[in-house]
Amino acid sequence: MTDLATRTALPRDPRAGALRRAAPALLGYAAVRALGLAVLAVWSAARGKSAYTLLTARWDALWYTRVADLGYGYEVRLPNGDVHSNLAFFPLLPWLERLLHAATPLSYADAGFTVGLLASLAAAWGIFAVADHVYGRRAGIGAVLLWAVLPVGIVQSMAYSESLFTALAAWSLYAVLTGRWLTAGTLAALAGLTRPVGLAVVAAVWAAGVASFGRERSTEEAGAARAGERAPTLPTDGSAGRATTSESASDASHAPGVARRAAAMLVAPLGAAGYVLWVGHRTGKGPLGYLDVQAGWRNGFDGGAAFARFVADKFTSFPSALAGVGLIVGVALVVWPYVVCVRQRQPLPLLVYAGVVTALALCASSYFGSKPRLLLPAFPLLLPLALALARLRASRSALVVGGVAVASAVYGAFWLNGSGPP
Repeated sequence: MTDLATRTALPRDPRAGALRRAAPALLGYAAVRALGLAVLAVWSAARGKSAYTLLTARWDALWYTRVADLGYGYEVRLPNGDVHSNLAFFPLLPWLERLLHAATPLSYADAGFTVGLLASLAAAWGIFAVADHVYGRRAGIGAVLLWAVLPVGIVQSMAYSESLFTALAAWSLYAVLTGRWLTAGTLAALAGLTRPVGLAVVAAVWAAGVASFGRERSTEEAGAARAGERAPTLPTDGSAGRATTSESASDASHAPGVARRAAAMLVAPLGAAGYVLWVGHRTGKGPLGYLDVQAGWRNGFDGGAAFARFVADKFTSFPSALAGVGLIVGVALVVWPYVVCVRQRQPLPLLVYAGVVTALALCASSYFGSKPRLLLPAFPLLLPLALALARLRASRSALVVGGVAVASAVYGAFWLNGSGPP
């Protein structure tokens, strides 16, 4: 054989093929994020600020680096009696920061920034994989670019946990959609160690598992009913024994799949449950101790009552009423895509995941300026728009995405140099 023939005969790495397929999405994502960082650098320099400090040493980024450096136990007591404890922050990101700091010359802040950048690329690839699997390559590219140009997309480049969580969630959902149950459960457990909204990934894995068991049971019952209707006679040539043997072999081949699915459902909640129980043990307040920690930050789930009051208060005067209208429109722009997702019959895991992320973001009593950031992981909401973008001519879709990317970069620089992101 010639060298060429030998190279052709060698097995191809499927991961290399997957990367080539995702390359346009990843390159487009990197270009959008590079534009955002460049605009941020120019804007910050004009204001006498350090763009890198804004990305690595503000709000949550500071809390994560303190956990990585000092461990848990740090808290701030405010004059009004509130207690801000670093136990509110889940451990996977600071663990990675500590690991990278120990293995390289990077500081904890540098490590957080590096993890955020790498995780954002992994998240973009995961979003592409999910959208490509469900709707095709062009929709996958569109979904990634739409996620990149979100108004608060600059958070994807910060030393925050949103990118890390989205990467784990997206790849867990892809694993569910492709039947890789143990991978899905493991990634769901890691997502549960990243953010409280990891429960959304767990719910998706559980919903998919239960639905799968239900479909198999219905299929088996239908098969048994059809077999009973045929009312076979007992053969005399031994074929009955062969049929029984064949059925046994089918059951034996089916058993490992059932076991993997059940194992994934058992593993998925271990990350979130383990950390919450550990916090309860550390605080001495039992399984609900983590809720007390969140209450110190004035975080909780009230079904959206506090947010509704916040919006209603905007209508007490004319100038603020415009902001109230804007908030209502913003909520509609989140809820309506989910309705469209349901109408388009997205796979059940995506609907459950996006629904739980959206509900937790909109119905929490946390600081309301955080809600756009909390919705970043809800990427399935972008799939209807990605489908619409995929139907456009390439030149027109590039023009649309390019214009929105510029607007997003400018807004991100303005926002990060101002009040956001909390």
